[in-house]
Amino acid sequence: MNRFIVTSSSGQSLLNTHKVLRNTYFLLSLTLAFSALIATISVLYQLPSPGIIVMLSGFYGLLFLVHKLANSSAGIVATFALTGFMGYTLGPLLNMLLSIGSGNVITLALGGTASVFLSCSIYVLTTKKDMSFLSGMMMAGFIVILGAIISNIFLQISALSLTISVMFILFSSAAILWETSNIIYGGENNYIRATVSLYVSLYNIFVSFISIFRKQT
Repeated sequence: MNRFIVTSSSGQSLLNTHKVLRNTYFLLSLTLAFSALIATISVLYQLPSPGIIVMLSGFYGLLFLVHKLANSSAGIVATFALTGFMGYTLGPLLNMLLSIGSGNVITLALGGTASVFLSCSIYVLTTKKDMSFLSGMMMAGFIVILGAIISNIFLQISALSLTISVMFILFSSAAILWETSNIIYGGENNYIRATVSLYVSLYNIFVSFISIFRKQT
């Protein structure tokens, strides 16, 4: 009898994990498409850049709203608001690249971002490896990146900017590994939070690849 209860509990846990994964990837695909649509509209209408203050305020404000509403259907609306806003912020950057004939940079960045995401996701899903050990390393990495960004505000060193972009890609790749593993092992059972976490990682990787490829052209 006890054995049946254990087996039944394990099976239910597995079903819940699959459900969270399925919902996460479905919502992520929808938000990426929506973000791309808003970015396209921003490019077509040549909407102005929101500026660093509005961008940071909008991002962290909407991110806070998503986490606050994550356990309700309103959290989905907040998720689309956040990803739509981030798509809008990409518009001026993409428009600038297109205006100088660097559309290939966008294509390369998209390819690089897709490759990183698929590689990280497939690795965790196939190996089922617990990536919880990355949390401490990510915290240390975040502090290093923050320090590098602050330093480069004053130093304006091209090589340091390139290094920061590479660090962002590595940090965000680790975040994808960690978040996917966190879902598999039941640490994250809310697909809205998981979706936003993966989206932010993809956004950072994409922008970082653009920064890298732009310097090479």
